Amino acid sequence: MTAFVLVHGGWHGGWCWRRVAPLLRERGHEVHAPTLTGLGDRAHLAGPGTGLDAHVRDVLAVLDLDDLHDVVLVGHSSSGAVITGVAQRAAGRVRELVHLDSFVPGPGESVFDLLAPPRREYFERLVDGAGRIVLDPEAAMDGWAVTDPDDRAWVGPRLRPHPVGGLADALPDDPVPDLPRRYVHCTDKPAADSFAGFAERAAADPAWRFDALATGHDAMVTAPAELADLLCD
Repeated sequence: MTAFVLVHGGWHGGWCWRRVAPLLRERGHEVHAPTLTGLGDRAHLAGPGTGLDAHVRDVLAVLDLDDLHDVVLVGHSSSGAVITGVAQRAAGRVRELVHLDSFVPGPGESVFDLLAPPRREYFERLVDGAGRIVLDPEAAMDGWAVTDPDDRAWVGPRLRPHPVGGLADALPDDPVPDLPRRYVHCTDKPAADSFAGFAERAAADPAWRFDALATGHDAMVTAPAELADLLCD
Protein backbone atom coordinates (compact mmCIF):
# COMPACT_ATOMS: atom_id res chain seq x y z
CA MET A 1 0.00 0.00 0.00
CA THR A 2 1.15 3.51 -0.85
CA ALA A 3 0.04 6.68 0.92
CA PHE A 4 -0.75 9.33 -1.69
CA VAL A 5 -1.16 12.98 -0.74
CA LEU A 6 -2.72 14.83 -3.67
CA VAL A 7 -2.26 18.61 -3.57
CA HIS A 8 -4.46 20.66 -5.88
CA GLY A 9 -3.31 23.67 -7.84
CA GLY A 10 -4.53 27.23 -8.03
CA TRP A 11 -8.23 28.10 -7.84
CA HIS A 12 -9.11 24.43 -7.18
CA GLY A 13 -9.67 22.50 -3.96
CA GLY A 14 -9.42 18.97 -2.69
CA TRP A 15 -12.68 18.30 -4.56
CA CYS A 16 -10.81 18.15 -7.89
CA TRP A 17 -9.33 14.72 -7.05
CA ARG A 18 -12.78 13.19 -6.59
CA ARG A 19 -12.46 11.07 -9.75
CA VAL A 20 -8.90 9.90 -9.06
CA ALA A 21 -9.00 9.12 -5.35
CA PRO A 22 -11.50 6.21 -5.59
CA LEU A 23 -9.43 4.60 -8.35
CA LEU A 24 -6.36 4.65 -6.12
CA ARG A 25 -8.30 3.36 -3.11
CA GLU A 26 -9.73 0.51 -5.18
CA ARG A 27 -6.15 -0.68 -5.63
CA GLY A 28 -5.55 -0.67 -1.90
CA HIS A 29 -3.81 2.69 -1.52
CA GLU A 30 -4.36 5.34 1.13
CA VAL A 31 -5.35 8.71 -0.30
CA HIS A 32 -5.44 12.20 1.22
CA ALA A 33 -6.56 15.23 -0.78
CA PRO A 34 -6.36 18.30 1.48
CA THR A 35 -7.81 21.65 0.55
CA LEU A 36 -5.37 24.53 0.95
CA THR A 37 -6.28 27.52 3.09
CA GLY A 38 -8.40 30.07 1.25
CA LEU A 39 -9.60 27.69 -1.47
CA GLY A 40 -12.41 25.22 -2.05
CA ASP A 41 -14.42 24.59 1.09
CA ARG A 42 -11.85 26.69 2.99
CA ALA A 43 -12.28 29.81 0.82
CA HIS A 44 -13.80 31.67 3.75
CA LEU A 45 -10.43 31.46 5.54
CA ALA A 46 -8.57 33.52 2.94
CA GLY A 47 -6.93 36.67 4.28
CA PRO A 48 -4.30 39.18 3.22
CA GLY A 49 -1.59 37.06 4.85
CA THR A 50 -2.58 33.76 3.25
CA GLY A 51 0.31 32.52 1.16
CA LEU A 52 2.74 29.79 0.30
CA ASP A 53 3.87 29.18 3.88
CA ALA A 54 0.28 28.56 4.99
CA HIS A 55 -0.23 26.12 2.13
CA VAL A 56 2.95 24.24 2.97
CA ARG A 57 1.84 24.06 6.60
CA ASP A 58 -1.57 22.74 5.50
CA VAL A 59 0.12 19.71 3.95
CA LEU A 60 2.63 19.28 6.76
CA ALA A 61 -0.30 19.09 9.18
CA VAL A 62 -1.82 16.23 7.19
CA LEU A 63 1.48 14.32 7.27
CA ASP A 64 1.81 14.92 11.00
CA LEU A 65 -1.73 14.41 12.26
CA ASP A 66 -2.38 11.35 10.07
CA ASP A 67 1.08 10.00 10.91
CA LEU A 68 2.00 9.53 7.25
CA HIS A 69 5.37 8.21 6.13
CA ASP A 70 6.80 6.97 2.84
CA VAL A 71 4.38 9.31 1.06
CA VAL A 72 4.02 9.88 -2.67
CA LEU A 73 3.42 13.64 -2.72
CA VAL A 74 1.65 14.87 -5.85
CA GLY A 75 1.50 18.58 -6.65
CA HIS A 76 -0.58 19.95 -9.52
CA SER A 77 0.25 23.22 -11.27
CA SER A 78 1.15 25.94 -8.74
CA SER A 79 1.41 23.32 -6.01
CA GLY A 80 4.72 22.27 -7.42
CA ALA A 81 5.88 25.02 -5.06
CA VAL A 82 3.85 23.59 -2.18
CA ILE A 83 5.27 20.07 -2.44
CA THR A 84 8.78 21.49 -2.78
CA GLY A 85 8.26 23.46 0.42
CA VAL A 86 6.98 20.34 2.17
CA ALA A 87 10.05 18.40 1.03
CA GLN A 88 12.29 21.13 2.47
CA ARG A 89 10.74 20.60 5.91
CA ALA A 90 9.70 16.95 6.02
CA ALA A 91 11.83 15.00 3.57
CA GLY A 92 11.95 12.03 5.92
CA ARG A 93 8.24 11.42 5.38
CA VAL A 94 8.35 11.57 1.56
CA ARG A 95 9.12 8.69 -0.79
CA GLU A 96 8.67 10.57 -4.07
CA LEU A 97 7.67 13.99 -5.41
CA VAL A 98 5.34 13.93 -8.41
CA HIS A 99 4.99 17.19 -10.32
CA LEU A 100 1.74 16.98 -12.26
CA ASP A 101 2.01 19.59 -15.02
CA SER A 102 3.46 21.88 -12.40
CA PHE A 103 6.04 24.54 -11.73
CA VAL A 104 9.35 23.36 -10.31
CA PRO A 105 10.78 26.20 -8.22
CA GLY A 106 14.12 26.06 -6.51
CA PRO A 107 15.11 27.49 -3.12
CA GLY A 108 14.25 31.17 -2.84
CA GLU A 109 11.96 31.13 -5.89
CA SER A 110 8.23 31.78 -6.23
CA VAL A 111 5.77 30.71 -8.89
CA PHE A 112 5.68 34.32 -10.09
CA ASP A 113 9.45 34.17 -10.61
CA LEU A 114 8.91 31.29 -13.05
CA LEU A 115 6.14 32.92 -15.09
CA ALA A 116 6.72 34.87 -18.29
CA PRO A 117 6.41 38.60 -17.41
CA PRO A 118 3.16 39.13 -19.38
CA ARG A 119 1.52 36.23 -17.58
CA ARG A 120 2.66 37.44 -14.20
CA GLU A 121 1.40 40.97 -14.95
CA TYR A 122 -1.94 39.51 -16.04
CA PHE A 123 -2.39 37.78 -12.69
CA GLU A 124 -1.28 40.86 -10.76
CA ARG A 125 -3.96 42.93 -12.50
CA LEU A 126 -6.61 40.50 -11.27
CA VAL A 127 -5.79 40.82 -7.55
CA ASP A 128 -8.77 42.12 -5.60
CA GLY A 129 -8.86 44.13 -2.39
CA ALA A 130 -8.70 40.96 -0.30
CA GLY A 131 -5.42 39.87 -1.90
CA ARG A 132 -6.94 37.17 -4.13
CA ILE A 133 -6.48 36.55 -7.85
CA VAL A 134 -9.98 36.44 -9.30
CA LEU A 135 -10.17 34.54 -12.60
CA ASP A 136 -13.13 34.27 -14.94
CA PRO A 137 -14.02 30.55 -14.69
CA GLU A 138 -14.92 30.15 -18.36
CA ALA A 139 -11.68 31.74 -19.56
CA ALA A 140 -9.68 29.73 -17.04
CA MET A 141 -11.17 26.44 -18.20
CA ASP A 142 -10.45 27.39 -21.81
CA GLY A 143 -6.80 27.86 -20.90
CA TRP A 144 -6.70 24.56 -19.03
CA ALA A 145 -8.34 22.75 -21.98
CA VAL A 146 -11.33 21.59 -19.99
CA THR A 147 -13.60 21.20 -23.00
CA ASP A 148 -16.27 18.63 -22.14
CA PRO A 149 -19.51 20.44 -21.18
CA ASP A 150 -20.13 18.12 -18.22
CA ASP A 151 -16.60 18.68 -16.92
CA ARG A 152 -17.02 22.44 -17.26
CA ALA A 153 -20.34 22.30 -15.44
CA TRP A 154 -18.64 20.47 -12.57
CA VAL A 155 -15.41 22.47 -12.37
CA GLY A 156 -16.53 26.04 -13.07
CA PRO A 157 -18.83 26.61 -10.06
CA ARG A 158 -16.21 25.15 -7.69
CA LEU A 159 -13.34 27.44 -8.62
CA ARG A 160 -12.45 30.07 -6.03
CA PRO A 161 -10.11 33.09 -6.09
CA HIS A 162 -6.54 32.15 -5.28
CA PRO A 163 -4.59 33.99 -2.54
CA VAL A 164 -1.91 35.94 -4.37
CA GLY A 165 0.69 34.99 -1.76
CA GLY A 166 0.48 31.39 -2.92
CA LEU A 167 2.08 32.49 -6.18
CA ALA A 168 4.05 35.55 -5.10
CA ASP A 169 5.74 34.17 -1.97
CA ALA A 170 9.14 32.57 -2.37
CA LEU A 171 10.26 29.27 -0.94
CA PRO A 172 12.85 29.37 1.84
CA ASP A 173 16.48 29.40 0.79
CA ASP A 174 16.98 25.96 2.35
CA PRO A 175 18.18 23.26 -0.07
CA VAL A 176 15.64 20.85 -1.53
CA PRO A 177 16.51 17.30 -0.44
CA ASP A 178 17.57 14.81 -3.08
CA LEU A 179 14.36 12.80 -3.33
CA PRO A 180 13.08 10.69 -6.24
CA ARG A 181 11.20 12.98 -8.61
CA ARG A 182 8.72 12.45 -11.39
CA TYR A 183 7.23 14.87 -13.90
CA VAL A 184 3.91 14.22 -15.63
CA HIS A 185 3.37 16.60 -18.55
CA CYS A 186 -0.13 17.20 -19.89
CA THR A 187 0.33 17.84 -23.59
CA ASP A 188 -3.13 18.55 -25.03
CA LYS A 189 -3.26 22.27 -24.29
CA PRO A 190 -3.28 25.63 -26.08
CA ALA A 191 -0.02 26.71 -27.69
CA ALA A 192 1.00 28.81 -24.66
CA ASP A 193 2.13 26.04 -22.30
CA SER A 194 3.62 27.45 -19.11
CA PHE A 195 4.91 24.00 -18.15
CA ALA A 196 6.67 22.89 -21.34
CA GLY A 197 10.06 24.13 -20.17
CA PHE A 198 9.88 22.23 -16.89
CA ALA A 199 8.77 19.11 -18.76
CA GLU A 200 11.64 19.37 -21.25
CA ARG A 201 14.21 19.73 -18.50
CA ALA A 202 12.78 16.80 -16.55
CA ALA A 203 12.68 14.61 -19.67
CA ALA A 204 16.36 15.33 -20.34
CA ASP A 205 17.50 14.76 -16.75
CA PRO A 206 18.14 11.12 -15.77
CA ALA A 207 17.48 12.05 -12.14
CA TRP A 208 13.81 12.51 -13.06
CA ARG A 209 11.22 10.01 -14.19
CA PHE A 210 9.16 11.51 -17.00
CA ASP A 211 5.71 10.70 -18.37
CA ALA A 212 3.30 12.48 -20.70
CA LEU A 213 -0.48 12.42 -20.79
CA ALA A 214 -2.38 13.47 -23.92
CA THR A 215 -4.94 15.51 -22.03
CA GLY A 216 -5.51 19.03 -20.78
CA HIS A 217 -3.93 20.69 -17.77
CA ASP A 218 -6.58 19.37 -15.34
CA ALA A 219 -5.72 15.70 -15.89
CA MET A 220 -7.42 14.68 -12.65
CA VAL A 221 -10.68 15.92 -14.22
CA THR A 222 -10.22 15.07 -17.90
CA ALA A 223 -8.21 11.80 -17.67
CA PRO A 224 -8.63 10.39 -14.16
CA ALA A 225 -8.21 6.72 -15.11
CA GLU A 226 -5.05 7.37 -17.11
CA LEU A 227 -3.62 9.50 -14.30
CA ALA A 228 -4.43 6.86 -11.69
CA ASP A 229 -2.68 4.25 -13.84
CA LEU A 230 0.44 6.42 -14.01
CA LEU A 231 0.47 7.09 -10.30
CA CYS A 232 0.15 3.37 -9.55
CA ASP A 233 2.91 2.44 -11.99
